[in-house]
Amino acid sequence: MPNSATPTHCPYCALQCGMNLTPLQDGGVAVVERPDFPVNKGALCGKGRTAPAVLASGVRLNSPLVRSGGTLVPATWDEALDRIAEGLARTRTEHGPDACGVFGGGGLTNEKAYSLGKFARIVLGTSQIDYNGRFCMSSAAAAGMKAFGLDRGLPFPLEDIPKTGCVILVGSNLAETMPPSLRYFTELRENGGTLIVIDPRRTKTAEQADLHLMPRPGTDLALALGLLHLVVAEGRVDEEYVRERTAGWEDARAAAMAHWPEYVERITGVSVPQLREAVRLFCEPEHAMVLTARGPEQQAKGTDTVGAWINLCLATGRAGRPLSGYGCLTGQGNGQGGREHGQKADQLPGYRKLDDPAARRHVAEVWGVDPDSLPGPGRSAYELLDALGTDIKSLLLMGSNPVVSAPRAAHIEERIKSLDFLAVCDVVLSETAALADVVLPVTQWAEETGTTTNLEGRVLLRRRAITPPEGVRSDLEVMHELAARLGGEQGLEKGFPTDAEEVFEELRRASAGGPADYSGITYGRLAEENGVFWPCPAVPGTGDAEGSGDGAGSRDGAAASPAAETGSPAHPGTPRLFLDRFATPDGRARFVPVSYRAIAEEPDDEYPVLLTTGRVVAQYQSGAQTRRVDELNAAAPGPFVELHPRLAARLGAAEGDPVAVISRRGRAVAPARITTGIRPDTVFMPFHWPGEGRANTLTNPALDPTSRMPEFKACAVRVEAVKS
Repeated sequence: MPNSATPTHCPYCALQCGMNLTPLQDGGVAVVERPDFPVNKGALCGKGRTAPAVLASGVRLNSPLVRSGGTLVPATWDEALDRIAEGLARTRTEHGPDACGVFGGGGLTNEKAYSLGKFARIVLGTSQIDYNGRFCMSSAAAAGMKAFGLDRGLPFPLEDIPKTGCVILVGSNLAETMPPSLRYFTELRENGGTLIVIDPRRTKTAEQADLHLMPRPGTDLALALGLLHLVVAEGRVDEEYVRERTAGWEDARAAAMAHWPEYVERITGVSVPQLREAVRLFCEPEHAMVLTARGPEQQAKGTDTVGAWINLCLATGRAGRPLSGYGCLTGQGNGQGGREHGQKADQLPGYRKLDDPAARRHVAEVWGVDPDSLPGPGRSAYELLDALGTDIKSLLLMGSNPVVSAPRAAHIEERIKSLDFLAVCDVVLSETAALADVVLPVTQWAEETGTTTNLEGRVLLRRRAITPPEGVRSDLEVMHELAARLGGEQGLEKGFPTDAEEVFEELRRASAGGPADYSGITYGRLAEENGVFWPCPAVPGTGDAEGSGDGAGSRDGAAASPAAETGSPAHPGTPRLFLDRFATPDGRARFVPVSYRAIAEEPDDEYPVLLTTGRVVAQYQSGAQTRRVDELNAAAPGPFVELHPRLAARLGAAEGDPVAVISRRGRAVAPARITTGIRPDTVFMPFHWPGEGRANTLTNPALDPTSRMPEFKACAVRVEAVKS
């Protein structure tokens, strides 16, 4: 074990905050500040500070488990791997390769995500692979691809935020979801800039705003269109920018002009004077940004909603310019990298499209297979889960807990139970793992080396700080061993190295020339430079893998990386996208005309209230790890229902009383939390807990037609007091 601190990154959200890990006498590690990392400069939230608690024996899994007589019991690794191989092989033989499903996670490293997509397509031969990032930022990704030709969460570093003039923050409570990032917005206001927060709740983030708009859940699209209408009506369109750098303005303009302010006020509940003030604050400074998060994205019209906010940026000349632009606040730790390298149903490494013949040829050559042998696109995440037990008979799941995190969760739990075979790789016995036939204990962040890509598009190196327990192996080892068992005499395991850096070297070649080009990035550079922004193509003659031109069609426009400053010919990476041109064939951004439409399930007499969901500061995602940390549980011990005093009075419910929230999909019960910081027509539940208070029992799986994102953020419910 090293005697000095190991620099690495937090295992949780997409900030990927830098931290140092120092060894302890008992074999564990302690988190120490790492002020040299520019994203958080040493600051950490409670989840990051307590992350080592999940490494403890008795918390994490230390041995494979197999089901025997209805119970999970310890087993050897050979026995567990043999069972998985037998289960998947039997399904493939009896029902065909597409009866085998693979489900990944936005917390997997780039190396694991890359290997998982490769494993599904060349070992199992299945098209049925997707991941839980589909539930996170897929609508923003789809809208970004339509408008800019490229999706990267933020097209600029976080350090640009304090230097702009105004930020519209849509549907993000970053004070709780990624607390270290709040300082950028505090600095923005200290520098004279303004913050507009759009959220149906008065969150801790909204309390920091200069202007807080509280729209009815599911009406963000109307709100964005109403603001664009006012931009046009008040003569605030940047006509020169629109003419020189965009296409499609006339159709988008016509669509927006159908959303006059009074009409938008009736839909959203946001007053016309507030709409006008938002336009003034956004348009008067020289620079401005719009940042979206799950609020507008987790809707059945999320792609159109994000597209409307992008249209607002384009019409005012606030994209592809310094200190301006549209960005998505990616949620999961490797949500960005996770959707770039092949674990998504329609993608190949480098953010290539699976149905693109040139992309198939390139990746197939790297993998040493026939392009025609690669299956086509498969089902999206919810559709894949919904097909379990019917079309999909067996499932290999890594790094996800859909029993808690999926919409219509009780139904998905039943679908999982109906499988012929389920294998789960995880660090803890999650609610989904508890249903498995085989559970494999795999290494976590401090026990392994690998890369992640944060919300800025900054590729980072996580370093191994401690040796994992004897009974624990990495996901890369799991795929290597399964490939050996399932590949017969083909020797497929040779294509699945167990060393993360070796996998990354292959990923570089596979991504070369793609939109997310990592070919100029090496582990050495990541260690020396505190991360490298993609696209970063290899430069011929430097010894890098073969690469191609800039996938973003843009220059950096910022200080070069240390490699460039020392005269190295290596590409410096691309902190800022689109400053010269967008990643479209003609270099112009695309306006996409969109019009308001209602949520999939509007309130009615039987279900008169709207439910929206989200996170709290002390828990993370499905809570599989954070719910095992005493300090975090003390701060957030369980679910609750946040409701307005007027609604509570109608129910006869007092603070802390149990209330039932009922939708067409099920019933959840949790204590009432009464606050004036929520709309009277809305209730809020956090989604971190299983059991009686599981919020996703209620949520609606209605899907966005483009992104296939479920409508987590708005559904019709009724609320009842629970009588003792």
